[in-house]
Amino acid sequence: QTQLVESGGGLVQRGGSLRLSCACSGGAFRFYTMGWYRQAPGKQRELVASVTPGSTTTYADSVKGRFTISRDNAKNTIYLQMNSLKPEDTAVYYCNADDGLGRYWGQGTQVTVSS
Repeated sequence: QTQLVESGGGLVQRGGSLRLSCACSGGAFRFYTMGWYRQAPGKQRELVASVTPGSTTTYADSVKGRFTISRDNAKNTIYLQMNSLKPEDTAVYYCNADDGLGRYWGQGTQVTVSS
């Protein structure tokens, strides 16, 4: 059973940076498309960024140029480097793994950006 554990969330001021990590266990990580999603209060969960097994990346328009997703197959871990954070980035950030047959989710990590 694939398990995902996020870390790295916290409180940061506008313009600051945070780095999220997601460690994957129990599955064939290198074959998974991995992604970061976020959900703000009263809003739907949305895709922030994703990275394929071949390291092709995609980003939501709202984070392009500020966030960078990456993967380390040796550590079964993905990262989300978040720079120039804005209050509207405040949300619970979730790690997702897609093996083509099913999707797995982490428990989420809170990111709060103060103005």
